[in-house]
Amino acid sequence: MRISERICKYTLTAFAVITSIFGTISAYSKITGLTMNGSSVAAAGLSMAQPGGASDFDKTDSLKHSDTDTDADTAASVQIKASPDAAESDKDDHIGEETYLVTESLFRESNASYDNFYVKNSTDKTLDLRGYLSSALPFEYEETTAPQVLIVHTHSTEAYMDSDLGYYYESFSPGNVDDSKNIVRVGDAITESIEEEGIAVIHCKKHHDEPSYLGAYDSSAESINEYLAEYPSIKIVLDIHRDSITTDENEKIKPTFTCGGKKAAQIMIMCGNDNNGYYDFPDWEQNMSLAVKLQSVAETDYPGMTRPLYFGDFMYNMNLAPGSLLIEMGTDANTLDEAVYSGEMLGKVIAKVLKAAKG
Repeated sequence: MRISERICKYTLTAFAVITSIFGTISAYSKITGLTMNGSSVAAAGLSMAQPGGASDFDKTDSLKHSDTDTDADTAASVQIKASPDAAESDKDDHIGEETYLVTESLFRESNASYDNFYVKNSTDKTLDLRGYLSSALPFEYEETTAPQVLIVHTHSTEAYMDSDLGYYYESFSPGNVDDSKNIVRVGDAITESIEEEGIAVIHCKKHHDEPSYLGAYDSSAESINEYLAEYPSIKIVLDIHRDSITTDENEKIKPTFTCGGKKAAQIMIMCGNDNNGYYDFPDWEQNMSLAVKLQSVAETDYPGMTRPLYFGDFMYNMNLAPGSLLIEMGTDANTLDEAVYSGEMLGKVIAKVLKAAKG
């Protein structure tokens, strides 16, 4: 069963604008990815949710596993069933609606690896993962009250499911402007966790995707540049999103792992490069050094926390400062609680990696 991201209905004009920015119309091809029990699973962090609407498709890049991938790099798939009481109560509010399956999966191996972590390399570059892991970061940790981490959300209204039922209704909307229910709430969890480690954080809660998703990255770039100018102490810039993986049959894929007996959303770190010379992005390897360190520490401290690090030909404002990454916190099939729990763990990972960068 071939699986791909669902593409929201952009106008032809908007489609042309975005593709011209990325320099290739192939970025809008369907995504193929991890093999899952004989099926292909989209494994990219390439979606955005439109408030009150369906999933959108702004971070599009073609992903395809090599032909040598085997069942060793499958995502373990389990169908989760709702409790009878929860299911009956939920049905009362959705009489006559179609329901679609939510399949819970653990994403693990990909086409590149080192030590305890995996990387999905969608480029023709050969990655020196060992070198990136051992190389020094482009900044040093400071004992200071000044902010050293900036968290932003280009797509602030991306949201999650309310309940873990194993299915969803056709009226489900993966967007919410309420910051207590969307990705901003996850950003709060990351922020609080880092601050508990004695590191000051700025959490930008501006809705860069309102009133329109078009131009959201331009808007978030303005915010990032403003904060960098005001606070030169900032060393790490993270654009926190949530992913969406939906099959052609409207089945949603939910990446999870268990930590301390509690379910959490798997995360996916994204690091871009300028392989085709489309961007002004000469220092991408500094970001890659941070990305693999976060990936390694996350898997050491919280095994199963990460999907394969996604390395591809994209930029998404990662050229604005060394230490800039995009991180997907689960998918729209995860619950908010699962994503918040992962945010708490991610904050500990970030603090640990930053504090290790002492001169």
